[in-house]
Amino acid sequence: MPRDLQHFILSGLGQAEKFKAKGGGSTKRPSDVPSRALHAQALLRALDALPNITGDARPGVYLEIQGRPGEVMITKGLNASDLTLLAAEPGNPEENQPPKATVFASARGLDKLRHKIEDFAEKNRTKKDGSERRPYNADLVQGIGAIVEAGLRALWRSPDARFPEDDGAKPWEIWLDNSQAEEFIARAPEFGVAVGADRLEFPEDLVIIANATRDALAFAVRRVAGVRALAAPTVTADYFDAMEIEEQTEWLGALQGLTTFEAIDDPTYITLLDRGVSRSHPLIAPALNGADRHAADPAWGVEDSVGHGTQLAGLSLYGDLTIALQNMMPIQIRHRLESAKIIPDAGHNPHHLLGAMTRAGINAAETVADRRRAFAMASTTQDDTPHDGAPTSWSSEIDQLIAGTSGLKKIPRLFLVSAGNTNQNLFGNCDYLSTSHHPDNEIESPAHAWNAICVGAYTDKIVLPPGEPGVPLAPAGDLAPSSRTASWLSYWPIKPDVVFEGGNWVVDGLPPPMGHSALSLLTTDHQFPLRAFTTCGETSGATGLAARAITELWSDYRHLWPETIRGLFVSSARWTQQMRSHLPANPAKGDYGPLFQRYGYGIPDMERARRSASNALTLIVQDMITPYRKSDKASAEHIHNEMKLFELPWPVEELRKLTNTPVTLRVALSTFIQPNPSEPARGSKFRYASHNLRFKLNRPNEGKPEFLARISKIAEQPDGPVVEENDGWIFGQNRRDVGSIQIDELSCPASDLARRNLLAVHPVAGWWKTKTMQNPEKQSARFALVVEIDAGTVEANLYAELKAAIDNLNVVTTVV
Repeated sequence: MPRDLQHFILSGLGQAEKFKAKGGGSTKRPSDVPSRALHAQALLRALDALPNITGDARPGVYLEIQGRPGEVMITKGLNASDLTLLAAEPGNPEENQPPKATVFASARGLDKLRHKIEDFAEKNRTKKDGSERRPYNADLVQGIGAIVEAGLRALWRSPDARFPEDDGAKPWEIWLDNSQAEEFIARAPEFGVAVGADRLEFPEDLVIIANATRDALAFAVRRVAGVRALAAPTVTADYFDAMEIEEQTEWLGALQGLTTFEAIDDPTYITLLDRGVSRSHPLIAPALNGADRHAADPAWGVEDSVGHGTQLAGLSLYGDLTIALQNMMPIQIRHRLESAKIIPDAGHNPHHLLGAMTRAGINAAETVADRRRAFAMASTTQDDTPHDGAPTSWSSEIDQLIAGTSGLKKIPRLFLVSAGNTNQNLFGNCDYLSTSHHPDNEIESPAHAWNAICVGAYTDKIVLPPGEPGVPLAPAGDLAPSSRTASWLSYWPIKPDVVFEGGNWVVDGLPPPMGHSALSLLTTDHQFPLRAFTTCGETSGATGLAARAITELWSDYRHLWPETIRGLFVSSARWTQQMRSHLPANPAKGDYGPLFQRYGYGIPDMERARRSASNALTLIVQDMITPYRKSDKASAEHIHNEMKLFELPWPVEELRKLTNTPVTLRVALSTFIQPNPSEPARGSKFRYASHNLRFKLNRPNEGKPEFLARISKIAEQPDGPVVEENDGWIFGQNRRDVGSIQIDELSCPASDLARRNLLAVHPVAGWWKTKTMQNPEKQSARFALVVEIDAGTVEANLYAELKAAIDNLNVVTTVV
């Protein structure tokens, strides 16, 4: 059995006799000191046999400290002096089981425990008259019968029968110290521990669900501090969904009492383009005014007779209610809801009206008031499949609406759309990822619109109720089986852009695998007061969660453009360790293709999107560019007009101090293109988009003149074969230079990055550059740059130096 998974009795401590006090607190006579010394020596030998945590660079060691059968162990001294008491059990005298305690000891804590034992052996307290009293630390030391290095079982809170016995990967509920949780979550994947996105927050603890083998988890627990307890995950969405309405109502009332809707003069709105939303639900009504429910067709009602819109409303306000109902912590909601019904209660819209009804729904909402809105639509069509990424009438209309060239109000819009759900009947009981790439499971229209944020689904839900037959189909941290994928690897934009939790399926008997309420999201039911909660999932549920996340981000940064919020949101996404497990050991640029097809850029990290820290910072630039102008030759196409060159205020001194330490640079460029879906344009990405923008970074020894000359040469050859430049970018031009949002990252020595401070945004071909555009010099486009530097765990004060220099940011307009 691996060392981490068992208890080690490290010396024969049970042979030592306990030093007992006689009445009145007096101690045994000095003649009894040898017995006391033997006991202390045995405990010190146990400490000597513990791992060398200093030499192994471990943060500390978990100890199981056993008492003596039939006696009380005083544990007060085990929760002080750099010792943290994690659990204490009184023991069972009838079965001769001693009391025991689980303690985390840092290196200083072990030293202090050693000194306490030594003082116990050698020193007595004295009375005022000079006579001896009990030994120092007697309550603590004489109650200890054995010291062992604790294994995972010592941290286990659930019944013993539920401790994982086999060697396979299993879900674990991990209780973390709030002050150390971030480090554990960040480092756990290094040891093969896949951490889910769900969190339960308590005053002293943060609870996560992770998937790992016993060996992998034990290794992570030993190497990273912060684990306070382990348990078996138990409460799933089906627990609340299966309740009778009376019990659901009690939980609902408790949640209402914990929820505060902040009074904000100018809140951000989520506008749900769906089947309507029910205001009868008490969790929704405070966020949705009756006047904020609309319909694309005035003849339709605004109620939700199906339930889909109300389900999305609950998720977009509260997230997965399974978490909120377990957490029972105060909830503050700053954003509000609007509903624009774009699907009739009975039947569906004709295909040729899909774009028109979407526009009508947006117009209905925007006519009421000027608001900061994030539009969310979980409606797609199979009628355009296969499209292989090429624009359709509906996706083109979405692009126009987002760019602000369609709709009653000509304004840019933030827009999320679901990727669409797979055909369940195509799946067997294994290798579901291959089936996800089946041509019939291609991302549905209009989710491939260039300007929209396409939301796919992944899953961390792998826990079935005890005794429930079957096993989850997808492993934790991987693609949700319901999520469609891109059929294209290049040419058209990366879709999906991001993924959120969409639930899992269960394999039980013959295929196909089936959905299960325990592996779903919990949300609001439109039938209230008959039902308070229901389950949902798939890419619709993921879109509701994504809408909530991006709206909370925009509520923090109200002054930012929709293009910028989109760039910040998508750029914060990362792949899970499970997603990255599909890459080879040393991936080449082409190896990332399947990951982009399934997961886009991954799961957005809202803390990353919001933060700048001492060793990680984000720089945001909002600007405009006039990409083209008329050529002097009457017969020629228009020519490139300008590029934008940014002299980045790198924290040069701090970067130089790091010398060869690797730092990561991640750049996102976001703009909204105006589409041209005419038939001749369908074969070229350069003619569908009004303008195409690219970013370039100078090389370590490349001055401004050489850098500008290189860009000018590249910009004039957009349709030529892609020749990858050895600039250190991870994803490369084939994956980066597509669509209207481009993201790439590189890792290089900090001293090299200090010399790479020129970032250019330049145009390549677009339909504005063709002769059909009469006055190209009057056509300008907004864009946002999001630049992140991350030095990892290295101590560096990057943020302070950048903040001091930020006012000197020099934006230069350069004629090509």
